[in-house]
Amino acid sequence: MGLNSKIIFHLMGLLLLCNGFFMILAAVVSGVYNDGATLDITLAAVVTMLVGVLAMFYTRNHKKEVKRKEGYIIVTFGWLVMSASGMLPYLFSGSIPDVTNAFFETISGYTTTGASVVDDIEALPEGILLWRSLTHWIGGMGIIVLAIAILPLLGIGGMQLFAAEAPGPSGDKLHPRITDTAKRLWLIYFSYTVAETLLLKLAGMSFFDAVNHSLATLSTGGFSTKNASMAYWNDQPMIQYIVILFMFLAGSNFVLSYYAFKGKVQKVIMDEEFKFYSIFIFCFTIVASLVVYFQANVPVSDFHPMVLGEWESAFRHTLFQVVSVITTTGFVTADFTSWTPFLTIFFFGLFFLGGSAGSTAGGIKVMRHLLIIKNGLLEFKRTLHTNAIIPVRYNNKTVPENIVYNIIAFFVLYMLLFIIGSLVLGALGLDFESAVGGAASSLGNVGPALGTLNPLVNFNSLPALGKWWCGFLMLLGRLELFTVLILLSPYFWKRT
Repeated sequence: MGLNSKIIFHLMGLLLLCNGFFMILAAVVSGVYNDGATLDITLAAVVTMLVGVLAMFYTRNHKKEVKRKEGYIIVTFGWLVMSASGMLPYLFSGSIPDVTNAFFETISGYTTTGASVVDDIEALPEGILLWRSLTHWIGGMGIIVLAIAILPLLGIGGMQLFAAEAPGPSGDKLHPRITDTAKRLWLIYFSYTVAETLLLKLAGMSFFDAVNHSLATLSTGGFSTKNASMAYWNDQPMIQYIVILFMFLAGSNFVLSYYAFKGKVQKVIMDEEFKFYSIFIFCFTIVASLVVYFQANVPVSDFHPMVLGEWESAFRHTLFQVVSVITTTGFVTADFTSWTPFLTIFFFGLFFLGGSAGSTAGGIKVMRHLLIIKNGLLEFKRTLHTNAIIPVRYNNKTVPENIVYNIIAFFVLYMLLFIIGSLVLGALGLDFESAVGGAASSLGNVGPALGTLNPLVNFNSLPALGKWWCGFLMLLGRLELFTVLILLSPYFWKRT
């Protein structure tokens, strides 16, 4: 059986139409602000939608069946097609005239990484700034639907654990309820975005900044409209606390948000991943804030202490950075790499944690860490009781062996790709700290890194090949590794 190529091209056309629609929104905002980029963004939208319409028209007589092979291709090429078309507003407006930089900025947006190559963000037209934020928002929601509804059907992602409970399909029911799942998740995602926008506006942000930062927060992306990122509002703690709250929500499983809105709060409280996700953030914040308060190289007074004094300031900044890095949002209120060597290593370790499965966060994910640790500890029992069958349990249910193997394979592959990623960046001339930081940040979709890629600078200093490589790592990390790598294997393309 050959590939159903028509359905692939048809869906690519549909994605291009969606992309073009969001470009029109950016063009309207550009016109309202009269920023000079309206025609350029409109042209990008027209070109994108025209290609989309043609692709859908010529493949209108397609089989409506998506098999597993087509699924992998649609997911990976979907992100690439969105990124290729998404860079047109940058190129046409001259905001980012170089193709390499424009593609890096775009794929960083759609993968919700948030690493930027723009030296002066505040000089960009408002329409382009909104487009940057929209690439985050589109990519973030795409990931939610992908993680909850699509990846379990492809047998990857670890979300099979939630398949029976999620407000969507189980592993063997492919079609009818995926649409319902997507609608409910979109509604939650959209509602959170509106709520944060209103709260940020009430707290003192301009409406334009509030919209952009809400789009970037809920997608755990991290693109800001300010060169200083969230440090621009260091003298307005309430704004930063609001962003912390919504980063936390965006980094938790959206299925749990669904349960909470349905009144099933007990399900949220009893969820193992959510408990450990919350505990990790609490413990890491206490440790880091104590180090910042007593040992940081930067005077705590530089954090613009407000009513509660220096301790509140130290706590707020460390809480912000811990939540931002764990959820892979990438907003910054300070350069955490300048605090102490201990905290630099500490935050580097958090690059590998990630948020919850079924969230917009990148990284390895808390659930995978939990199951790897549980399985590792059970190996002691299995060593003593060689004939006993001792399964891994999660949320009081036995985890099938194939999921445990999948997660262990994911972890090994992730670390191997991190090492290869670091070696490539090192070969391109980056120093050790920058190479390992850049690879970990790109693969984990974090945003800020270490060394010459620290939170105070951007990725513009990377050589052109380094930008393409980091873009590839972003895509790998965002699509759970296997989705992309399987396309590079020869046997995938053999006719079966």
